[in-house]
Amino acid sequence: MRAAMDTKEKISVVDLADLRPDAPASACAQASQALRDAFGHFGLVYVKGHTLTAAEIEAFYDSFMRFTRRPEAYKQSFARGDLWYQRGWTPPNTEKAVVAGGQPDFKECFFVAPEPLDAEARLQYPQLYCDNLWPDDDDGFDARAFRTRYLQVGRKLHQAGTALLRGCALALDLPEDTFVSMIAGGPHVTRVLNYLALRPEQIHSGILWGEEHTDFNLLTLLPGGRFYDQAGQACARPDDKSGLYLRTRSTPDAPAGHMVQGRPPEGCLVAQVGQMLEILTGGVFLATPHVVTAPGTPGYSRMSSAHFIHLHSNQVLFPLPRFRHETSVRDYSPPVLAGTYSIKTLVDIGLAPTSALDRLGYRQYDRLGTIRAQKLGG
Repeated sequence: MRAAMDTKEKISVVDLADLRPDAPASACAQASQALRDAFGHFGLVYVKGHTLTAAEIEAFYDSFMRFTRRPEAYKQSFARGDLWYQRGWTPPNTEKAVVAGGQPDFKECFFVAPEPLDAEARLQYPQLYCDNLWPDDDDGFDARAFRTRYLQVGRKLHQAGTALLRGCALALDLPEDTFVSMIAGGPHVTRVLNYLALRPEQIHSGILWGEEHTDFNLLTLLPGGRFYDQAGQACARPDDKSGLYLRTRSTPDAPAGHMVQGRPPEGCLVAQVGQMLEILTGGVFLATPHVVTAPGTPGYSRMSSAHFIHLHSNQVLFPLPRFRHETSVRDYSPPVLAGTYSIKTLVDIGLAPTSALDRLGYRQYDRLGTIRAQKLGG
């Protein structure tokens, strides 16, 4: 069943200042209620009071645009399938949604981890906790500026997300550090994306910039995107059909939910619930399906970025005690490590090979096989 379009539903705006320890109690209570409503129904909230400026985002996109214009062979040197594309460049038509129509996303992107990583987890999950890959200088491309801007954006988005996770705990009447304590040293990544321009014959052919999906991490922060016209110049949104749309929670009147356009007020971030946060809250907070649609006119592209906050990979992914009841335990069983969940999802979306699943089972079959072969050979 298709979701009905509804442009009247209003997504809340939360000010991070209202979630600080020194904020007035009334302001904190109002912000907590807004979070409960927004994350419970939309799985999404608009966020102000962060430190990321529009100028920083614009400079970052300008820098990445120069990288995307480098030769294909050079970009391919950063296409690290052996790292499951968790660092460096992801080529177009590589990633796909789990519940997909068979069409990979029409985009290229670059991954970086902006925060310190747990040293022990580097040995346990080498593809999730690997070192960053950085381009070098080239004519018209300043590698140092790219690195500086990238890390600056990623760290500021992470700071905003951490503050919001404290607010989530307050909104759910949990200890303030409940979620923050579970993400320390985790495999958080910032991704910058270039959604590719469609050719005339591709318009209305079913190609999407990002097929409908839910994020599998804990919380996603989006600072907003920028469109480019056929001449490669920044421009306004070409039509109302293009951009981010999300699907609200199902109701008896709308079993498939409503599709709502995500267009934040000026200066606001978008924060989205990921599957990990849905599981921890037993479905109280909702990982909302969302889709990124291309314009109905050829030649337009779009630059955007996202910061994905993850649980530490050794955290157990299961509803927290206060959210355990018969339905939630049944829906979100069995408990699983966050790292195991991530590996399985990366296989499902085509970034990790199916052989990665072999690491989730018994590890010593090869050793026993070698011993048996030696005995038979002797």
